[in-house]
Amino acid sequence: MKKKTRRSALKRYKKTGTNKFLRKRAYKSHLLVKKSSARKAKLSKPIVVSKTETKMLNKLFQ
Repeated sequence: MKKKTRRSALKRYKKTGTNKFLRKRAYKSHLLVKKSSARKAKLSKPIVVSKTETKMLNKLFQ
């Protein structure tokens, strides 16, 4: 049987060339008025997923 990527994982994570995964940070969807511009800018940048989570994501991205 053909292996397929989990569509939910595909929408949330991006695989890099070095087999790492990028994800968006939390706390950037609402209640943004009280957060400083610097804080919002930092939250906008993607972050590399931890090694533990990467193992799980590799199974979802087969």
